[in-house]
Amino acid sequence: MRMLDRNHIDYKVNNYPVTEAHMDGTRVAQLVGVSVDEVFKTLVLENAQHEHFVFIIPVNATLNMKLAAKSVKEKKLHLMPLDDLKRVTGYVRGGCSPIGMKKLFPTIIDSQSERLDAVYVSGGERGTQIQIKVTDLITQTKAQVTSIIES
Repeated sequence: MRMLDRNHIDYKVNNYPVTEAHMDGTRVAQLVGVSVDEVFKTLVLENAQHEHFVFIIPVNATLNMKLAAKSVKEKKLHLMPLDDLKRVTGYVRGGCSPIGMKKLFPTIIDSQSERLDAVYVSGGERGTQIQIKVTDLITQTKAQVTSIIES
């Protein structure tokens, strides 16, 4: 959120109680009190050379691995091991924000985001979601927008 403040980007913080070891996005949407269609999750994938890529998709969707790989001109990608997440991004599972990672990785946002003015993404820790305009999210992450989910 410091990055957003520094860049004078408007956002709204929504905190919610963390009641379970792992809470899916549908539960997070309920706790925040918004439609599940507005909440997006951040997935970090890597190629065989351990180069990292960030994908932002609706929480109720499944990433299409072939479309994801194609979107970043790779033959194959796989989820980054959870043990590496904090070291690589600075964030933990359930609190991985696409904004403010240790490094700016190539980022793709699913085209479903274009239907919305704003989306909710992790604020960088479990129990925090931020609402941000889609255009600001694209700008801050230098993301490309394309279809990357299962239909």
